[in-house]
Amino acid sequence: MTDLGAYVFVFVAGLITALATGLGALPFFFLDDISDRWNVVLWGLASGIMLGASLFGLVGEGLAYGGPLELGIGVAAGVLLVVVAHEVIEGAEVNPRTYEEADYKKLLLILGVLTVHSFPEGVAVGVSFAELGFDTVGGLVLFGTAVPLLAVFMTVAISIHNVPEGVAVSIPLRTLDVSPPKMVWWAVFSSLPQPVGAVIAFYFVTVARQFLPIGFGFAAGAMVYLVLTEFVPEALELGEGLAGDGKRELVGGMVAGAAAMVPLLSVTSL
Repeated sequence: MTDLGAYVFVFVAGLITALATGLGALPFFFLDDISDRWNVVLWGLASGIMLGASLFGLVGEGLAYGGPLELGIGVAAGVLLVVVAHEVIEGAEVNPRTYEEADYKKLLLILGVLTVHSFPEGVAVGVSFAELGFDTVGGLVLFGTAVPLLAVFMTVAISIHNVPEGVAVSIPLRTLDVSPPKMVWWAVFSSLPQPVGAVIAFYFVTVARQFLPIGFGFAAGAMVYLVLTEFVPEALELGEGLAGDGKRELVGGMVAGAAAMVPLLSVTSL
């Protein structure tokens, strides 16, 4: 299945992950703030989910389609893309505080920065749908279409991971007295590159299936690098004022995140 319907299917999956970011703003309908302790736990949860998804989902699937060399090339390419992208936008980081008053040019800059951060997550979703429409063992049938369990796993994993990112976007907006409904919108906006990245990645792995293991490696490399260089440092910075610098909360969140993915991981390995 590589017709228009397949691309719509993948786009919707990527859109679901983007919409999940808006869930991070929902607590602010009821609370004025979220403690640093819970923020650290949430970042740890997101880190555990993405490490589990990358190492046991994407890497495992990549090795099933190719050898370590091809997978390694993909991992290196994924890391390199994120490193280069960060170098290009260095000094152009946009704080969510500027969202409300941004003009057209600034919105384009914001979207560019957000693409660097969320595009790899969309790639992970798109690559996981490589077998969409194939009658694979252990797949699910949704709306008459055979969906790989790995695709379901990645969509759920990244959706859960996006919730603390939505919290991180919402906190500075809250200090500006931005209304909770608008905070939901801006949180979703921060992940809009994901459905685009999902469709682009899906296109490449379907038209050039020999590069499938490289594609899995690419998504895994980018995700692991983002966790190690962004998620974990963000959590440790938030935890500086906590006992033990928040490391206990971070590790606890990571363990919980990885454990939450075990049922899905076991199903996809059947």
